[in-house]
Amino acid sequence: MARYFIIYKPFGVLTQFTGEEPTLASLGAFPPDVYPVGRLDKDSEGLLLITDDKVLNHHLLNPRFGHQRTYYAQVEGVPTSEALAQLRSGVMITVDGRDYKTKPSLAKILDPAPELPERNPPIRYRASIPDTWIELTLIEGKNRQVRKMTAAVGFPTLRLVRYSMEKINIKGMKVGEIIELDEKTVYHQLGLTGFAKTSDQSKTNRNPRRS
Repeated sequence: MARYFIIYKPFGVLTQFTGEEPTLASLGAFPPDVYPVGRLDKDSEGLLLITDDKVLNHHLLNPRFGHQRTYYAQVEGVPTSEALAQLRSGVMITVDGRDYKTKPSLAKILDPAPELPERNPPIRYRASIPDTWIELTLIEGKNRQVRKMTAAVGFPTLRLVRYSMEKINIKGMKVGEIIELDEKTVYHQLGLTGFAKTSDQSKTNRNPRRS
């Protein structure tokens, strides 16, 4: 039976189970055969899905099957309407040393700022330069894409949190928290019900941990 976990990855934790500490292993004990679906950079936070379901892994990582990923980005400055329009229509970034135009996305300013746990360590505060939270929803996941996109339109990212994948999100979760979900819930919330395999529901477990 496949296992499914979502975690609120803390800042500074590597998206792997071995190597330079701290890694995901520092958050708690996981079954031996699970692995992260996709990645979050060491300096990014938020939702990470961990599973041993190879079918799900294929559908979430194959570019043919685009799915929505929503990020909350705290950026330097106050984005203009022109900058937001550029983010929505696609901007030129560098991917693997080549120019790449991002696919259309959803972009808006978040006012008020989202309710998120404090980052440890906090971002550097500069009284002379304002900052703004924006919401970006993408259907692709290139390396450091959000940071590259906001920098391309003149508003560098200071803090980045992945809030959701389709309908799975970190609302109400604590930093480092681990939640186990059953297969039916995961496939339904990811909009992949037609691909779901039949299995017994596993227990839903909330196991708050902090790094």
